[in-house]
Amino acid sequence: MDDLTALRRDLHAHPELGFDEHRTADIVANFLAALGIEVHRNIGKTGVVGVLRRGTGPGSVGLRADMDALPMDDAGTQSWKSLHAGRCHACGHDGHTVMLLGAARKLAASQEFDGTVIFIFQPAEEGLAGARAMIEDGLFSRFPCDAVYAIHNWPELPLGTAQTRAGPIMAAADRFDITVNGGGGHAAQPHLSADTLLATSELVVQLNTIVARAVDPCEPALLTVTRIQGGFSHNMIPASASITGTVRTFSLAVQDTIEKRLCEMAEHVTAAHGLQATVAYNRYYPATINSPAEAQIALQAAGRAGLQASAAASPALTSEDFSFMLAARPGAYLWLGSGDSQPLHHSAYDFNDAVIPYGVAWFCEVVRTTMPVNI
Repeated sequence: MDDLTALRRDLHAHPELGFDEHRTADIVANFLAALGIEVHRNIGKTGVVGVLRRGTGPGSVGLRADMDALPMDDAGTQSWKSLHAGRCHACGHDGHTVMLLGAARKLAASQEFDGTVIFIFQPAEEGLAGARAMIEDGLFSRFPCDAVYAIHNWPELPLGTAQTRAGPIMAAADRFDITVNGGGGHAAQPHLSADTLLATSELVVQLNTIVARAVDPCEPALLTVTRIQGGFSHNMIPASASITGTVRTFSLAVQDTIEKRLCEMAEHVTAAHGLQATVAYNRYYPATINSPAEAQIALQAAGRAGLQASAAASPALTSEDFSFMLAARPGAYLWLGSGDSQPLHHSAYDFNDAVIPYGVAWFCEVVRTTMPVNI
């Protein structure tokens, strides 16, 4: 695994943002081509697809890894930390890419499956829906897959363990932006103008009651305000202010309820202050839903790969654009324990290279499990 570790660290030092993964895509394409794997470029802008056939079996399975980094500075201290300001592999996609390349190398040298493997190297998972872009660019019509599988390193789980579950595994992700307008004036004369910041502050408090009071307590849901902006002077009430945040759900009905109540609150709370609100609500990723049979296959493959595999007790409220692929094909998404000290998206996060052999083995076992050689 020494060369895979070196490659992973090279990718970490040269992170690329969504739809700009040109260097990474070149490395992936060249690696696959050197193995004799059929390579297709520019699927969903910078996506790469490799096709490997063995035997005469009609089955096909898709294996997906994401390639993009996050728009943040790397605060790590390792010698392979990011060489580019404002770009950091703080989610481990460098590791995911290398694990799938390692699996491609083992499978290219193997006669232990009968069928077609589709290696899917996806761009732009971090909020830009690269999976959807690949699908819209003909991913599954050009490269049919009976099922698709993906993996994500999971620092909350110990190294050598893996979890997934049938049904929801990751949440739907929505973004809301609320702008409050119509106020503004001298801070020493608040009686002469509407106070946008006061109304915005009250709205933040009220938004945090939606999940507690409008959603069934047995339904998992989350609403978090992540940004408040307004004002530029100590003695002026600003003319406008804004709120940004996220909503996470698993049920379409709950998602509808939260959006409806958020829009109503924005309208009525601000109107009580003599102001107006505009709301932009974007449902950018649906929930990631594993199909039951494929979730079981993912756990079986994990056990065969030497992992301590178990069913996850509950889904996570983080989101994944692999959800678009699972909406189009049966499949499963697996959490691979990495036991890292830093959480995902932390500025000092670095992928644990000890995970690489487990990920390589799991991808290979999924293929062997789903398309065995008939003797």
